[in-house]
Amino acid sequence: MSKNYKLTIGLEVHAELKTNTKMFCDSKNDPDETESNKNVCPICMGHPGTLPVINKKAVEYVCRVGSALGGSIADFTEFDRKNYFYPDIPKGYQISQYKYPLVSGGRLDGVDVTRVHLEEDTARSSHRGEESYVDFNRAGIALMELVTEPVIHSAEQAGSFARELQLLIRTLGVSDANLDKGEMRIEANISISKTEEFGTKVEVKNLNSFRSVERAIAYEFIRQEKVLESGGTVDQETRGWDEGKQETFSQRIKEGAAEYRYFPEPDLPKLMLSEIPELNEKFLKDNLPELPWEKRERYQKLGIKEQDVLDLVASLERGVFFDEVIEYLKDEKKIQRAVNYLTSDIAGYYNEHSDLVEFEILTAKSFASLIEMVCAGKVSSRGAKDILQILLKEGGDPEKIAEEKSLFQVEDEGALKKVAIEIISENGNVVTEYKSGKEASLQFLIGQGMKKTKGAANPEALKKAILAEIR
Repeated sequence: MSKNYKLTIGLEVHAELKTNTKMFCDSKNDPDETESNKNVCPICMGHPGTLPVINKKAVEYVCRVGSALGGSIADFTEFDRKNYFYPDIPKGYQISQYKYPLVSGGRLDGVDVTRVHLEEDTARSSHRGEESYVDFNRAGIALMELVTEPVIHSAEQAGSFARELQLLIRTLGVSDANLDKGEMRIEANISISKTEEFGTKVEVKNLNSFRSVERAIAYEFIRQEKVLESGGTVDQETRGWDEGKQETFSQRIKEGAAEYRYFPEPDLPKLMLSEIPELNEKFLKDNLPELPWEKRERYQKLGIKEQDVLDLVASLERGVFFDEVIEYLKDEKKIQRAVNYLTSDIAGYYNEHSDLVEFEILTAKSFASLIEMVCAGKVSSRGAKDILQILLKEGGDPEKIAEEKSLFQVEDEGALKKVAIEIISENGNVVTEYKSGKEASLQFLIGQGMKKTKGAANPEALKKAILAEIR
């Protein structure tokens, strides 16, 4: 990126909340519903004369997020009507929050948060040729919106913040936040300037992955720079992201707040959150789970390497699984051995099989038992990897698997002596090289012995047996 321009980014992140019902009615909130327009009712379809009712759980969820961010939970709050006319807005307006959001301020991953508020989601539009369709199953689902201050100055920092926010809201249990399902949606407000004053803000939508966030920001920086360097001006507009072309495209001129004609929602009561016990700031703070940054600090105290700590906490499922493993192992050396397998073999397996639910088959108890076997020298590193693959695919008891597959380490002196004699007779030249001072030749012989025993031999015992026969 050019050093002549300063890049400034603010993010707007929407997350669908895991409530049983929608924001203002009792229609089911089911993101996995495949039948169109099934979970609807007169309220979320905007029929005249219907009255909305606030979903208390949704309010609680947003306040939990605010508490985790260290934000200020509102005492007084209200909902507002945001007026605009799109086919996916059944009422002709969206119930949102404007002047009095549920949460003000806060900080995450070094980025200041402006506000976190609650609104209802829109319906989902799809297009087939010249025809357009609207599915109202999503219309009215409780939607959290978080807005950052314009204090992000690189695509990488924006991606890091978005990943940390996803991890936080999953940890809090308020949303599954799957970007591929649209449960978490990210919009980036991007401007560039040669001075400390902000340039013209461009909003980029349709960012359905963290890499798309980073690539769209990088692309938009270059696009705006070219416009300004050619003597043009950047338009304040909303642009979309084309994943196939890896570029942004113009969608519409960006509306201002005045064009939405916000006014307080007349059909909903004002809220005094201090009068609701479970929304009291102290109650919220006292009932937070261990947060991602707290978990990282705890893992570091176990002596785990920094990069491994980041890898373990980056996945909520992996962190939960690892905590269960810790309860079985306790010893720091064994825990570190478990970390090595988790961040390499296990992480690699799930990356390769991205369609699987992580840790659905592999249990913490069986994995911890395998680590105990490795540390006790019952199975070799090679044997452990073979057992682990079976545990990942089929589950089971590692002791029984080792027995059935003959993967216990062979330490029997008689058996290893026989192997040593065979490999020495088969590799006379290598033995001669070793006797002449080439130490690497011994490792080759040990490798041949391990291959012959299919990894079952104890390497140290095998080495001892080979040396005894050579000398």
